[in-house]
Amino acid sequence: MAKVSTIRDVAELANVSKATVSRYLNGTLTLPAETRKRVDDAVIALNYRQNSLARRLSIGSSETIGLAMPDVANPFFAELADAVEEAASEGGFGLSLCITRNQLEREALYLSWLDTQHLDGLIFATNRPDDGSLQKLIGERSNIVLIDEDVPGVDVPKVFVDNAEGGYLATKHLIDAGHTRIAHVSGPETLFTVRERLAGYRRALDEAGLPFDASLVLFGAYDRRFGQVAAAELIARKTAPTAVFAGSDYLAVGMLETLRDRGFEVPRDMSIVGFDDMEFARLLMPPITTLRQSARELGRAGVAILLAMLAANQREAAGAAAALAPGAALGAPVHRLPVRLIERASVAPPRTT
Repeated sequence: MAKVSTIRDVAELANVSKATVSRYLNGTLTLPAETRKRVDDAVIALNYRQNSLARRLSIGSSETIGLAMPDVANPFFAELADAVEEAASEGGFGLSLCITRNQLEREALYLSWLDTQHLDGLIFATNRPDDGSLQKLIGERSNIVLIDEDVPGVDVPKVFVDNAEGGYLATKHLIDAGHTRIAHVSGPETLFTVRERLAGYRRALDEAGLPFDASLVLFGAYDRRFGQVAAAELIARKTAPTAVFAGSDYLAVGMLETLRDRGFEVPRDMSIVGFDDMEFARLLMPPITTLRQSARELGRAGVAILLAMLAANQREAAGAAAALAPGAALGAPVHRLPVRLIERASVAPPRTT
C-alpha cells in the first residue's frame, strides 16, 4: 500500500514550516509567489489530501452549510436547491443536500450534524405538521434558518412568501371573473401555509360580500392524488362550485386530470387558479393561472441570512461587535417575499347555461 503523504512531507519538500503549509492551505496566510509555487508543486507531487476533520477542528468551521428539505424530485424544491447551492458557493461555502422525506428521524439526523461541525449552519424546509418534536429539536440549536413553511414555537430567522396575499389575489381573480361559488382545495389543515392561504381566500370573499361556506374548503395533502380526489368530490355535489383556488400547482394538476376524465373542460365548466407557478404550470392544457412564489428568491434569501449569522458569530467570537451585514436584517424574525398573480388560460366567466 502506498504511503499517505502528510503535511510534514509537504513542508519538507517545499522547504517551509508545517505551520506555513497549514495556514496557506487553510486560506489564512498569503505567501510570496515563489514560496506559493513551491508549496503548490509539493502538494501536487505528493498527491497530498487535507484531512477534513483536522481542518474543521483547526479553523472551527466545516465551510459547509446544509439544506434540509423533504424531496428533490419536486420541481419547487429542485429549484430551491439550485439557488441555495449557487448562493452558498458565491459566499465561499459548500452545500450538503439533506433529503428528509418528511421523516422526523432524518430531520433529527441532519440537525445533529450542526453539533458535530459537519455543518456550520442549516437552511431547513419541512412541509408536514409538527407535534412539537421538531420544534424541540430545532429549539436546542442555533445557526438555523426556516424557509417556506413554519415550525410553530421555533425562535429562529424565517423566510416565507406572503401566503395570505396570494390566497387573496387568487380568490379575487376568480370573483372578478364573475364566480360566486368558489371552492378552496389545500394541504394539511394545521400547516402554516394552508392557514395563511385560507385566510386570504376568506378575506377576498368578505370583501366581495360573499358568504364563507366551510363545505367548499377541502384539506388533504399538497399532492396530485389529493387534487384528483377533491375534484371528484366537488363535481359529484348537487350544486358544484364553478371555480377552485388550489393551494398548490400539484393539486391543480390532479384536479385537471379528474375533470378531463369526467368530461369537464377547464375553464368552460370550471375555472382553476393554482399556487407556486412551477415550470410545468405553463405547459398544461390549458396553461394554469397561478400565484408565483419564487423558490429561487426563497433560497437566496435564506442563504444571505444564514451567512450573515455565521459572520456575526465569528466577529463575536473574535471579540468584535456583531454588527449585521447590510441587508441581512436579522432584527426581524420573519422575512416575507412577495407573490404575483400569473394569468394564463384556466380562468373564464362561469357558464350561464
